[in-house]
Amino acid sequence: MLFKLAFKNMRKTIKDFAIYFLTLVLGVAIFYMFNSLDSQEAMLQVSSSTRELIKLMITMLGFVSVFVAIILGLLIVYANNFLINRRKKEFGIYMVLGMGKGQISKILLLETLFVGLISLIVGLILGVFASQFMSILVGKLFEADMSRFEFVFSKSACIKTCIYFAVMYLAVMVFNTFTISRYKLINLLNASRKNEQIKIKNLWVCICVFVLGVIMLGYAYYKVTGGVSEISTEEAMLPIIVIGIISTILIFWSVSGFILKLVQLRKSIYFKDVNMFVLRQLHNKINTTVVSMSVICLMLFMTITILSSSLSLNNTMRKDLEEMTPVDINLYKTASLPENNKFTEARIEDSKKTLTQTLIDNGFDMNKLKDMVEIPIYATNNLTWKDTLKPVYEEVRAQNPTLLYDTAEEIVKVSDYNKIARLYNEPEYYLNDDEYIIICNFDNMKAIRDKALQAGSTININGNEYKPKVNECKNGYIEMAGSHVNTGIFLVPDNCNLTEDMKEEAFLAANYNADTDEGKEEIEKIFTDETSSKFFQNLEEKGIEIDGMTKIAIIESSLGISTMVLFIAIYLGIIFLIASSAILALKQLTESSDNKQRYSILRKIGADEKMINGALFKQIGVFFLMPLILAIIHSIFGIQFVMTMMSVLADAKELLPSVIATVVILGVVYGAYFIATYIGSKSIIKE
Repeated sequence: MLFKLAFKNMRKTIKDFAIYFLTLVLGVAIFYMFNSLDSQEAMLQVSSSTRELIKLMITMLGFVSVFVAIILGLLIVYANNFLINRRKKEFGIYMVLGMGKGQISKILLLETLFVGLISLIVGLILGVFASQFMSILVGKLFEADMSRFEFVFSKSACIKTCIYFAVMYLAVMVFNTFTISRYKLINLLNASRKNEQIKIKNLWVCICVFVLGVIMLGYAYYKVTGGVSEISTEEAMLPIIVIGIISTILIFWSVSGFILKLVQLRKSIYFKDVNMFVLRQLHNKINTTVVSMSVICLMLFMTITILSSSLSLNNTMRKDLEEMTPVDINLYKTASLPENNKFTEARIEDSKKTLTQTLIDNGFDMNKLKDMVEIPIYATNNLTWKDTLKPVYEEVRAQNPTLLYDTAEEIVKVSDYNKIARLYNEPEYYLNDDEYIIICNFDNMKAIRDKALQAGSTININGNEYKPKVNECKNGYIEMAGSHVNTGIFLVPDNCNLTEDMKEEAFLAANYNADTDEGKEEIEKIFTDETSSKFFQNLEEKGIEIDGMTKIAIIESSLGISTMVLFIAIYLGIIFLIASSAILALKQLTESSDNKQRYSILRKIGADEKMINGALFKQIGVFFLMPLILAIIHSIFGIQFVMTMMSVLADAKELLPSVIATVVILGVVYGAYFIATYIGSKSIIKE
């Protein structure tokens, strides 16, 4: 009998609370999707280094999944609590008919088991199909060859999902048993008549608390934007996070106290239609859900910030890769030898040679390279950052105390730079005999250098003085990188007296002499595979050091970083979004069920269905909008902080498309839950 009763109850619950089951199914599907990437990893045609990055990403997703499982577990317990509260009268009737609390617990256990099995099966089926698209996305992001791609079922992901969700449902069963054991018959039977007490708070206390919350929030906003340099450590960030959380709670607590009072002052609004009923309902809801509203607000804030920042980072890094890797390889060799260090005779002799000659002498086949350009780069301790920033040095040092102002500046003759610029398809520059230009593409450092240039900062090299040709840095670079990291290179006229002892390094840029990807990868191995490369063995025997960076290596490492960040961000962002939306939806559905009698009274006193549905729509709309609005305000400053902290990797110009994409994702998921909640609530209160 208990089995039959539990099965009927489950069918009824699915009909009334479809959002709960939908959330469970989505949770299972998403969990499986992000844990099944290893099933396709072996089929993706990628290099060994990229394969290692994919394995690292899969490992990181495994750790993140533990956190996600905790979030989903708390969500399931929270949602299940609402379902039990709605059925208090039903449980009371069971007890009147002679059923013990143990039998009621068994019914709930069977219902939870049925719900768990159905949501797990449906979620896994959905996840299996969705994971195929996820694998295609991974392949596309890592620019893999998908020729061996096929439909795959991940046994490990399935087992992992079943184990994690079995633990969650077991926790729900224990929670249900504990909850039922605490109920008293009289409370169960009168549950539908019992109203939450409306606690009228002192208006002036609420206003004072609201002002305090706004001031605290303003201080936190200032610290994460204007004072960002002071919170670069975890110890400095923790108090700001705590202040943000406390101020959010204070704002919701205070709003619940004076929003009703403020609207009551506007009689034309308060007494219009059924606004009085709506406002009383809202006041009661917000008043009793301050903590949950604050948690939902913070979860939405994390969703918006994480998704926007990660999408911006991914877009920026991919755009930068196209711009910052114009050739296949950069090589550089130190031209000067530090004093008081012992070097082999071969190393000392090699320091006098060009980089090209070093390659030839050590058995490298120069026919493997084309479009070669080699230039010298100079530096001197007589021209440091402190010297070049001299007019604004004190101001800059006060604002940026951590910069290494004794670092020697890099100097390049303008004709040498133009050779690189032509190869890179970058603008070329021309100088008079007494002028210099700074090329820089790192925005933060560019802003500092522009101050000095606008102040007319002159430089002195071996007795000759040079003035700036323009009052701002020009865009440019010499060494390839995954992002804009050139902090500044000084271009000087060709007649500048740059002596041999000022040479810092020899720099060479070139392309591989191959037309296919396979051919380029074979040449790449000469520079990257130190164990099998005869060229590297020759260098090691002579104690000669040549460093460099290849286009393939930069792209693989940069794509790995951006893709890992993006996947983890999407994983967490969607989970937070679903959790916050589901909590709001379930809360509203339960409220509608509890307030069904009140809507019936509205009908009796003459309110039509249009008016009642409008009241319901306003309640749900305000309840969904309140945490979202504050979360958006939080996100405006949170995104600024993240972008500042990631200024080397992320470009603010790429933020708008990322924000738009986040808004679309948020609108679809959050909006869908809102619409489903309204439709479900309208069905519940309908007579």
